[in-house]
Amino acid sequence: SDFGRIAAQTAKQVITQRIREAEKLVIFKEYEQKVGDILIGVVRRFDKRCYYVDLGKIEAILPYDELILKEKFNLNSQVKAYVTSVEMSNKGPFIYLSRKHQGFLKRLLELEIPEIYEGLVEIHNIAREAGFRSKIAVYSKSEDIDPVGSCIGNNGFRIKAISKQLHNEKIDIIKWSKEIDEFIVNSLNPAKVLKVLVNEEMKEAKVIVADEQLSLAIGRDGQNVRLAAKLTGFRIDIKAFSSL
Repeated sequence: SDFGRIAAQTAKQVITQRIREAEKLVIFKEYEQKVGDILIGVVRRFDKRCYYVDLGKIEAILPYDELILKEKFNLNSQVKAYVTSVEMSNKGPFIYLSRKHQGFLKRLLELEIPEIYEGLVEIHNIAREAGFRSKIAVYSKSEDIDPVGSCIGNNGFRIKAISKQLHNEKIDIIKWSKEIDEFIVNSLNPAKVLKVLVNEEMKEAKVIVADEQLSLAIGRDGQNVRLAAKLTGFRIDIKAFSSL
């Protein structure tokens, strides 16, 4: 009889453990499919490294270095974030979130702008410095659709709604062009460009601007030209007309 009780207890423990493992696997597979999506959760606790966000079935990890600059959340605050990865460990699934990943901005665009969601306007590339400024290159295969205007919306309503969710991050919508010189000109918006000399083999471009446009083209701390280079994939050297 003693052996029977021990065996029954052992069997119960084994079954319980298997059920827990099966539940963890189900949750892992469910959230593995959500990589690249935006989820909404509630901050339940935090430590020196990250926030722990309650998604309902499981807590996700939002590291501090994946936040927009100077961003803070209080306990029980609602958080919208991008799923970067889902990993399985001995303790169960770990879900990692980000708010500074450029994929977060991409998904917000898809959710907020019907033309992008429906595939009428497509995103070519994104260059982002989270919390400061982003440049997004868009295009449409239909000549009847203005890709830039569709993203900005009437009086900037659409893009302002997205910017507000990113702590008023400045967002430039750029029209992509297969002509690289035209694309580089567009990428340096709002600066006006006089001339572009492109070396496609070296992935370099020399850009000439009027003297009064030089600081605008470069941007504060070089941000405008840096984002333009990331967006186009070209090293961009800007010169004032008077320096030639």
